[in-house]
Amino acid sequence: MCSPFFNGKYLSVIKSIRWLKKTLYICAMEKVAEIIASQLLQIKAIKLQPSSPFTWASGWTSPIYCDNRKSLSYSDVRSFIKIQFARIVAEKYANADVIAGVATGAIAQGALVADLLNKPFVYVRSSPKGHGLENLIEGDLRPGQKVVIIEDLISTGGSSLKAVEAIRNNGCEVLGMLAIFTYGFKTAEDNFKAAKVDLTSLGNYQTLIEVASKGGYVSEGDVETLSEWRTDPANWKRKA
Repeated sequence: MCSPFFNGKYLSVIKSIRWLKKTLYICAMEKVAEIIASQLLQIKAIKLQPSSPFTWASGWTSPIYCDNRKSLSYSDVRSFIKIQFARIVAEKYANADVIAGVATGAIAQGALVADLLNKPFVYVRSSPKGHGLENLIEGDLRPGQKVVIIEDLISTGGSSLKAVEAIRNNGCEVLGMLAIFTYGFKTAEDNFKAAKVDLTSLGNYQTLIEVASKGGYVSEGDVETLSEWRTDPANWKRKA
């Protein structure tokens, strides 16, 4: 039988190993975020236009527009995203039974991840199909299965969490959600926390702005504007 000293020392070592793994994971994710930002800027999946802002479907005026579906047209970008998603599933959710994609932006990427991991795939519609079986979830999803959801973009989190609700209503457990990019809005963080959903995003807004600044995509003045926008995106207006 081990002595109390040995037990204490052993537990200390275990905690140190866990801390090291967590630190390495965080460092790795920081590097992934830089690569994702660079890739999305290069293929113009993300456009930054502080002087000529976009209008989102929500009505918000925004100096940034993100269309991650463009990544599917570039094999190196598509593959990098797929491999990183698969790595995270293997590291964090090894007991996942099914990979689910959120329609429509994450259907293709989710299917690629499921194929790489050799797992079943389903996708979740934004609303039930208006004919036939009127399915909300397409594919074979059985109650009791553990699911990882793939999303392309997180803004407020509203539509993403509807997919979570649909899967939970089907009697399944949502282990977590993986996204290509998040704006990092406080409201999204609060919404995911309230819904008890573990969210991991490959890319994030803060890293994007840093990479864009270093890469000459935006000026120093633009960086200030982009930072101001995220603090209150719903009420932001371009300065005259």
